[in-house]
Parts: sequence; structure tokens; C-alpha cells
Amino acid sequence: MGSAIWDYFHNENPEDLQTETSISELDELPVEYLFRDFEEMNDIEQKALKLSKGKTLDIGAGAGSHSLYLQNEKKLDITALDISPKSIKVCKSRGIKKAVSENMLHFSEETFDTILLLMNGTGIFQSLNVIDIYLEKLYLLLNTNGQILIDSTDILYMFDKDEDGGVYIPAEGYYGELDYTVHYKGESEDPIKWLYLDFNTLKNAAENNGFKIEKVLQDEDSYLAKLTKK
Repeated sequence: MGSAIWDYFHNENPEDLQTETSISELDELPVEYLFRDFEEMNDIEQKALKLSKGKTLDIGAGAGSHSLYLQNEKKLDITALDISPKSIKVCKSRGIKKAVSENMLHFSEETFDTILLLMNGTGIFQSLNVIDIYLEKLYLLLNTNGQILIDSTDILYMFDKDEDGGVYIPAEGYYGELDYTVHYKGESEDPIKWLYLDFNTLKNAAENNGFKIEKVLQDEDSYLAKLTKK
């Protein structure tokens, strides 16, 4: 994904990304989608950006579109964080003053008033087996009166239903734990673990790690949640 972001920004023959999961077929992701401005973002993204305040950390910043809006339009002290060095270089070239290429688990103990995890932000948690590790880190990164704004989708709708309306789901593991693969220009990343969470499962995990949680916005099967310290 970082290569696609780089090629698009530098006009080096960019192509659409292709993505697939362990339960879905190949799908096209136009790279320009990652460069949207505020008016082009969905309701969940817009709501999260409107709620953002104070010193803010944008985890999984990608091309930096969320960070740019918060820095330039809301004048917030924003740090863009992404594991992709190419993505972070593009963030800096687009004018984001603070942009860091790092895994969030290894990020400094600096603390923030708002932490953003958008575009299925729960994906970064990988699986329920390790979600506590990520929530513990987020707790350390958050100021006492701060907020985490995170979105996800309940993907139960993607599974087949029987005549009585019951849903056939995998017998092993949680149904939102998927393998996610990105393809670009004939090359494929190794599949990564990606986690889609229904709200109640996120609620249970958050409360077990010292957070209060509320659902801020529901949009069909997707939602935006706000986590604060108890």
C-alpha cells in the first residue's frame, strides 16, 4: 500500500490496489481514495475528525488525509503514525509536520488527548488473542482525560444464512478474524491478520482493559466508538 501511495503522489504510473480476505474475493481499491479531502470522506470519518481535539495521534495514517485536515483546518498538534516508510515520506511531502514510521507497539511513551484509528481501526489488533496487548499500549498513550476514536464493521452480514435466518459462521475462532492480502503491480504482500469487531466484543475487550466505551455513530453495519479511561 505504501508503494501505491508513493507512486500516486509522485505520478509514477500508479495502479489500483487489489485487496482480498479469507472470506471475500479480489476487490479493487483506487489509490486516489486514500487522498480524499474532508468532503469526500464518509460520515464516520467526518464525525471522528470533528470530535478530535488537543494533541492527536493518527495511527495507520496512510497517505495522511485525516492528519492533514486536523493540522491545517483544525490547527491541532497532530502526529501521523504508520508502519510504512513510503507512506510517512508522502505524509511529510504533503506538509504534515510530525510523521513517524513505526509500529504502534514500539512507539514512544508520549501521550495524547486524542488517538485516531480509522478505516476499520480495529484491524490493527489482528486477533482477539492479542487485542489486550494493543489496548494496554493505547491506554499508556492516552492522557487521563483523553479519548480514542476507533471504527469497525460487524461483518456477520457476509456469512450465509439458513432458512430460519440463522448464520453459518466458522466453527473455530471469532468470525471477524480474517487474513488480509494486498496486491499491487503484480506483487503481493504476505497475508496479515486483520480484525473486524462487532461493538459488543470491542466493548468487552475495552472494559477489561480499563476503558469506558460508547458508540458515537452507527452507519449500517459500521460504527464509530469512543474509548476513555475509567
